[in-house]
Parts: sequence; structure tokens; C-alpha cells
Amino acid sequence: MTGATGPTRLAARPGAAAPQDTVADAGVTPERVQPYAALGLTADEYARVRAILGRRPTDAELAIYSVMWSEHCSYKSSRKYLRQFADKAPATDVLLAGIGQNAGVVDVGRGYAVTFKIESHNHPSYVEPFQGAATGVGGIVRDILAMGARPAAVMDSLRFGPADAPDTHRVLPAVVGGISFYGNCLGLPNIGGELAFDPCYLGNPLVNALCVGVLRHEDLKLAAATGPGNQVVLLGSRTGPDGIGGASVLASASFGGSGEGAKRPSVQVGDPFMEKLLIECCLELYRAGLVVGVQDLGAAGVACATTELAAGGHTGMRVTLDRVPLRDASLGPAEILMSESQERMMAIVTPANVAPFLAICAKWDVPATVIGEVTDTGRLEMTWHGAHVVDIPPGSAADDGPVYDRPVRRPASQDALISDNPDRLPRPAGRGAGEALRADLLLLVGSADGGDKAWVTEQYDCYVRGDTVLASPHDAGLLRIDEETGLGVALATDGNGRFCHLDPYAGTQLALAEAYRNVATSGARPLAVTNCLNFGSPEDPAVMWQFTEAVRGLADGCQQLGVPVTGGNVSFYNQTGSTAIRPTPVVGVLGVHDDVRRRVPSGFSLPDAAIVLLGTTRSEFGGSLWAWLRHGHLGGLPPAVDLPAERSLADVLVAASAGRLIVAAHDLSDGGLGLALAEACLVGGTGCSVTLPGEATTFLFSESAARAVVAVRPGAEAELARLCAASGVPAATLGRTGGSTLEIAGLFAVPLTELADLHGRTLPALFG
Repeated sequence: MTGATGPTRLAARPGAAAPQDTVADAGVTPERVQPYAALGLTADEYARVRAILGRRPTDAELAIYSVMWSEHCSYKSSRKYLRQFADKAPATDVLLAGIGQNAGVVDVGRGYAVTFKIESHNHPSYVEPFQGAATGVGGIVRDILAMGARPAAVMDSLRFGPADAPDTHRVLPAVVGGISFYGNCLGLPNIGGELAFDPCYLGNPLVNALCVGVLRHEDLKLAAATGPGNQVVLLGSRTGPDGIGGASVLASASFGGSGEGAKRPSVQVGDPFMEKLLIECCLELYRAGLVVGVQDLGAAGVACATTELAAGGHTGMRVTLDRVPLRDASLGPAEILMSESQERMMAIVTPANVAPFLAICAKWDVPATVIGEVTDTGRLEMTWHGAHVVDIPPGSAADDGPVYDRPVRRPASQDALISDNPDRLPRPAGRGAGEALRADLLLLVGSADGGDKAWVTEQYDCYVRGDTVLASPHDAGLLRIDEETGLGVALATDGNGRFCHLDPYAGTQLALAEAYRNVATSGARPLAVTNCLNFGSPEDPAVMWQFTEAVRGLADGCQQLGVPVTGGNVSFYNQTGSTAIRPTPVVGVLGVHDDVRRRVPSGFSLPDAAIVLLGTTRSEFGGSLWAWLRHGHLGGLPPAVDLPAERSLADVLVAASAGRLIVAAHDLSDGGLGLALAEACLVGGTGCSVTLPGEATTFLFSESAARAVVAVRPGAEAELARLCAASGVPAATLGRTGGSTLEIAGLFAVPLTELADLHGRTLPALFG
């Protein structure tokens, strides 16, 4: 499908080579060349296509099935497991649109709804980091736009190989540049996310992009072509050769030793200025009531939009492919269908509304062309220069792709991995313990994982549009929705490949719990979940075991926490050769804040506030940042999951925010209490002095879950204690805020100037 110099042209023009060009030819042309394998279809899948059609497919039909039945579009290895998200969904009345739509939509009160989703652009971001990351942002923004919402903010969850690796230096700055360029040009604030480093991501970075949008209930749009006679309008950028085969080939392949150049043609090229026009144009079209149904064009392009719209409306569609505006006149039907050119949408419009629809598009300088109409035939039909090149039942491509029952096998190495208990790791003790603990804390503070991420986040505009209330480095991003009431939403994304490597079921629940907790620390009530499930090849039984356990863990966890999964993304084939990344499910949680004026930041800024540790601390170092950085150790079990405790902790945090009992809150996760205290001091610019209530290494660096550290408003200590007691949340007063030093009484002290220098220098020194 691709070569080092450009995409191989598919046989797509009248008179071209096999398999065949028109529906009329399909039943009589002798078999010669079968390109299905190059397009990612198996022999069995190709045979199934022939059975559906009762003949050999045309090259254009083959293009449609190859992209729509790809792993990326059809979820053929994961669909049977993803059903758990619906089967185990907690009873809730907040969900307005969920799994199966472009993005989930939830009711947040006062007539407002919020739509949000996270998706991967991993493979394109390795091949062409700038454009891969940029178009990842553009694609997720259009998913939100397609639901009828104004995109309001973006986030990103990023993972790379070791920070000092040459390929990380090639990929990371360009990825950050691409995200920054596209998001800043759109005028969308980037309100948070993650950045992590690990050798397993060398050669296969993870670039997961999230977007959130706001709409009124009545503005909700769905991807359905209804009303025979209604017109099919393609609007936005012209169609070019970029991205051809991206969904069917690039997203379903692992990288080998020489893969970079060979994959390059499948990466899309973005134009954020056209996307900005497209956003404003679509929003005006929605307000004018001119859109019956709408779908964005991302993976699989025209093939996906036409099949999904027709299938969603249980109708048919007749399309004239030579009406599609092209940047490259040499493109044929199959290439037009597979192109993943960016900044395009497809709308269903009544005949009476076509003229005003096109007039609004012209006002915004957005090209728009009627390319077909909705029919009542139940068939998707396409012509090219008068010849029929497609005649298929649209649901067979959009909904009825193959579902695989892949072999699942727990790896034999798993027992040895979890038996390698971190309890054996040496801990500072006796004389000199204080200095050793100080050195351990500074190691975490100055590491690429524990250090300041401002080198990245300062390249993003976090406050454009004026509705950002909290952004990085706070625990959650927080947006104001309604100026009058202060209604807002908070978002956080989290994942931990080390935890999931040790136990994918528990590790995924820990990722869910951390994002849930981060939202609650801001004062928002967790409401709904999106996810991006990043794994190796589904053809590896060990990877499928990791995947099935992760999905089961997330479904069970959401059920217990009472937050539904609204949608997301599965990204398979994240590996180099036969070496897969660690299982890395990234979980995004959205919460509702009744009044963002009562938000809680993560930094200590008010002096003489009591510092209280909420939750129970245990000696839990499996997968911890301390064990990994200090001892190079990864083994044992991850911290115990206690979802009822997480729910109780969130209740306390939300109530304490509403009652103005706390002035700061920071969750405890990577690096434990030690790193959390350092970050809280640096973010708020105020020091603290605390006394540890037990064994120093455990209380400083354990990563026990369901914990947070809060600074209590002076005079509110007793009320917070009563609230914690009523909710069954353990609370221990550790000390007070104030001064310009982080002091662990009886052990060590670090001036904030030293902490700040160490915390802030790592990424600029590596990439600046």
C-alpha cells in the first residue's frame, strides 16, 4: 500500500488494472491480482465480502471494506469485550449519547450538556511527529463538533521512551509543537494532561488527545442520514492523497527496524486555520437549523462518513464521487474513499435548505459541494464518471465487520514478576537516614517523570477564551460553563503502565481511581468516563490477556464508582517488532463543579493552614516511582484498589470545597506524599513543615491509593474532622503551611529555591 516515496496508486480508473473498476465488471472479470492483503484484509475477510455482495468487489468497494473493517474502525479484536461498558453501566440519567456515537454527551445541569472523548494518534506521531500530533488534535476536535457542540478545550496524554534517548529528542519536541500549533491556532485552551517516560515506549510513543465541548440539550446532533431526497453535502478542505490507508494499514501495523520511511505517506497533513473556519461555519449552520445529520471525516474519510451516516439512518445513499473536490486530479474512486485529508465534514441537508446552507459556507470561505442524496433503497451506491463503482448495504461495512475471538493467555512470566516483591528493597535507616531520604526526594523531584512539565505546558495557551479556571500544573483542568451561576466542568486523564504491567485489572482501576480523585480535588463531582486503551498486538495471546483484564477492570470499576463509560478508543499494535509496550489504558474522568468560584487549587498559598493527610497509607511500592527510579525495580503487586474508599474520599473533597473548608488539595499518586508535598509547595509558592506519623520511607514514597493531602482553612479544622469521620475517611494532621522551606521534621529540610531549581531544570536541559 505504501512505499518510501509515496502511496501506491490503487487500480481505480476506467480501464485500469485488476481487480475491477465497476459493479458491472465485478461478476465477469477473471481473477488476476488480489490487493486485499495489502489493504489489511485477510483471505477470510475477503471471502466474506464476496459472500455479502454475491460477486467480487470492485476496487472502490474493496477500499471501503478494508478501512471500515480495519482494527482501527471496526474494533474487530476488542468489540466483544467492550460490550461490558454497556452491560455493566451504572444506572444513571445523565447520559444523553454514549458508545457508538462520535463522542459521549452528558447532562451537566441548567440545560447544558458536555461532550468529551479521548483518542490515539500514536503511529502517525512516531512516523511524522509534528503532523501526527497536530492532526490528532484536529480529529478529536471534529468528533466533538459533530455532536453539535462548540469545542471548549483540549488535553493530551503523552508517553515517550527514555528522556535522554535520541529518538525521544526527535519525537517529543515535534509532538509538543504539533499539539501546540494546532490547538493554539484554533484558539482552544489546553488545560492539562500527562507526560511520562519509559523504555517500553521507545519507538512507539503514545499521543492521546482529548477534547471537550459544550452545548445546550436541544443542540445535540447525531450521525444519521434520514429523509430520502435529502442532500449529502461535503464541506471543508479538498480531498488529497494524504493519509490514504492510514486506518487500514498504518494503525494496524507494528514498527520494524526500517519502518519509519516506509510508513511516512500514510500520515495526514493538517490546516488548523481551515478547521477554525469549519468550526465557526458548522456552529452557524447548527444555529440556523440547516443540518439534519452530520459526521466528521477522520479515519477512513468519505468511506466512513457515507457508510456510517447511511447505516445510522437505516437508509440508503447515492453519491457521485467525481463531484468530490480534489487537490490532486489524478485520484480515483478508491483513493478518494480512503483519503484521510483533514478538516472535512459531511452533512445531511433538506433540498429546501441547500441554498442557505451553501451561502453560510461561502460566508466562512468553507468549500461545500452537494455530492449525493439520501435514498430509501437501503444501498450505498456510488458512481464515477457515470459508471457504478459501489453498490453495497452500508450496514455491512459500518456495523457488521468481523468480530474475532482472539486467543487469550496469561503470560508465564507473570507469576515471577509479581513474586519479585519490592519489600526487599533497602530503605534509609539509622544515622544518615534523613540525608538519604532527602536525596531520594530530590531524585524524584528532578526526574523527567517527577519534574516540572512547564517546558511542555508553556507552549500551549491554557487560558485563551477566558473560561479556564484551573489548568496544569493543578490536579484537574477546570472550565467555567455558565458565567452567572459558576457552573463548570473538571477533567483529568491518568494512566500507569507500570501498575498495569504488574496487574492489568487492578492497574486500570488505579488509573480510573486517580483520574476520579484528581477531579474531586478541584471540588468537582465525578460524572462520566472516556478511555484510550493502548496495547500491543491483539494477535499476541499475552497482550489479549492484558487487554481483557484491563477492560474488565475498567467496567467493574466504573460500575462501583457510579460513573458510565461514554466512549473512547482502542489502539492496538503499539509495539516495535515483537516487543509490545506495557499495557497503558488512559482514563479520562469528567466532573461537574456547581460553582467554580469555590474551586480548590493544588498548591499551598495560604500560610498557617493545617496540612491533613486523608486516607490510609500502607507499605505499597509495587510499580512505584521510588522503586523504579531509586532501584530500577518493577515487580510485586500494585497498590491495593479500594473503590468505596475512593468514593468516600471524593465525597469529602467535594463537600469540603463547597463548604470552603480547604484552601488546597493534591492527590497522592506517583512519588507518594513526598512528591505531592514538594509539588504543592512549588505550585503555591509556600513552604510547609510536617511530621510523619510512621516509618519514613513508607509515608514519603508509598503510592497507596485513595489518598489526598489538603490544606485546611484556619478555623475549619474541626468541621473537616467531623466531615471525614462521618464519611469514614481517615484524617491525620501532619503540620502547617508557611515559610520558604519544605521540612520533614526530624529528618531533613529543603529550601524551596533548591526544589524549584531542581524541579524546573530537567526538561529544558534535555529539550530546551
